[in-house]
Formats: sequence, C-alpha cells, structure tokens
Amino acid sequence: MNHTTKLQAHRPTGVRGGAATAPPPARSAKRRITSTQWAAWAFLAPATVYLALFYAYPLYRNLDLSLRDYTVRSFVQGDAPFTGLANYRKVFADPTFAPALLHTAVFTAVCLVFQYAIGLALAVFFNQHFRLSATLRALFLVPWLLPLIVSASTWSWMLSSESGVVNAALHAVGIGPVNWLTSPSWSLTSVIIANIWIGVPFNLVVLYSGLQSIPASLYEAAAIDGANAWQRFWRVTFPLLRPVSAITLLLGLVYTLKVFDIIWIMTKGGPADSSTTFATWSYQLGFGNLLPAFGPGAAVGNLLVVAALVFGLVYVRVQRKQGLS
Repeated sequence: MNHTTKLQAHRPTGVRGGAATAPPPARSAKRRITSTQWAAWAFLAPATVYLALFYAYPLYRNLDLSLRDYTVRSFVQGDAPFTGLANYRKVFADPTFAPALLHTAVFTAVCLVFQYAIGLALAVFFNQHFRLSATLRALFLVPWLLPLIVSASTWSWMLSSESGVVNAALHAVGIGPVNWLTSPSWSLTSVIIANIWIGVPFNLVVLYSGLQSIPASLYEAAAIDGANAWQRFWRVTFPLLRPVSAITLLLGLVYTLKVFDIIWIMTKGGPADSSTTFATWSYQLGFGNLLPAFGPGAAVGNLLVVAALVFGLVYVRVQRKQGLS
C-alpha cells in the first residue's frame, strides 16, 4: 500500500475532494421539537384560560370600574362616563382614608409578626418528635380548617361584653369587663387576636415542613462543637429556614391584607370606624350604602392589589439577589 492509498483509507467520511460536507438536516428532530412545544402549550392552555378568566379579566374590570363614574343605572346600562383618576382623588381626600390606612398597616404587621413567631415556636416544638406529637399537631390545624364565618362567630361570642367567656374569666380573677367589640379602644385588638388564632396553623404547617428538610447531621455537628439549644436554633435552624420563612411571610401578607370576613362579622369596621381597613372600607363603599359608590370602592380595592404586587416584586427581587450571590 503506497502513501496515496493510506491517505484515502484514513479520509473521514463525509469529506469529498478535501472539503467537508454538511450533515443532512435533522427533519425528525425538528418535528420532535415542534410536537414537544405543542404538547407544552396544550398543558399550559387550561391554566392560561383559568388565569385569564378569573384573574386578568376581573382585574381589568375592577380597574375600568375605578376609572368611571358608575351608578346603579349606569352599571346596568353600561354608559358610565370616564372620569380618569377622580375616584382615586376622592378616596385620598376622604377622612376615612388615613384611619383605614393606619388600621390596615397595624392589622397586617401585628398579625404577621405574631402568626410567624407562634407558628415557628410550635414548629420547633413539634419537630422534637415526642409521643402524641402528630395528634397535637393535627389539633392545631382545626382553626385553619373551620369556615371563617364559624371562627368569627365563635370569637364574637367569646368576646361578648355581657355573656362572653373571656370577660367571665377576667371577672373570676378580679378584673372588670372589657368592651372588646363595642369600644373603639379594643375593637381593632379583638379582630387582630381572632385573625392571629386563625393564621397560626398555616405558619405551623409550612415552617414545620421546612424544618423537616434540614439534615439532622448539622445539629449533631453543632452539638459536638458545644452549641446550646439557642445557638443551634439561631446559627443552624433560622438561616436554613430563611427561604421558607420568606414565602410564608409573603403569603401571610397577601392573605392578611385582604381579610374581610373576620372583621365584618365581628365589628363591621366599627365602632366609629375604629377597626375599618381597606378591605372593609371597599365593601362599605360599594355595597354598604343605599347609594353605592362603585368607583371609589373599586379604587380602594385596587390600592390593596398594588400593595400586594409591590411586596411580591420585592420578594422576587430579594430571591433573585440571593440566587446570584
């Protein structure tokens, strides 16, 4: 075999005349990719339709409602004139705006802090896996499983000024009765207590699930290094639980901002607007009067949507920074 024959024998396939030829187009691969994309869109279609019908369209209608002067007549006939931001200016100038904003902020902040703190303490407690742990944990879920109207009605009975068990217990220890639901000084505190009781189980469940994902070897290593119980919690549990805590607080924030049932059943936002929040005020404007103000009511509701959206964007930005770091 001469030198030319050896070169021809070692010439790679697909090379003709010293120039490489491109491989044939992968038509089957393209067809496979296209069918995969169609399958993905088919799976996304139900969720997309659901979000469009029950989220996007109602938000659009509520925004349009807040930008027009709707009355009962124009609401039926559909000829409400466009007023721009007049409804928002009316809301900001209303004397109820400042108290409602303050009550919403206090109600949301206090409920979040106590729900998270109590839920975290209970999650750490039940994470010890003692006897009857599962049974007690299931009992703590009862407030979360009850309908809100049942929970709110029960708290209204318990906090009644005349026949409530709370005042009866205070009387037994020598403390005079408290007008929990009829006093402007105590009405907001009453609905905060009830909402904390209802929201603790959610925090317990989510945080307990997060604790289950922390390896036990980390606690063993910390104990070997001489860390006590508080140091193990602060140096191991709390940092590793931070992502779960963030989503728990975000969901709790969104839920607490729109709490309506508990406040309306217990105090109806009173007395003298002492427990009025944006959620109850929006309902009062739109449905609580003989002459409903649909536009201002929708404007107040949109303020709640914007607040929840802002906190959601902050959460996404913080999570993205943590992922990059």
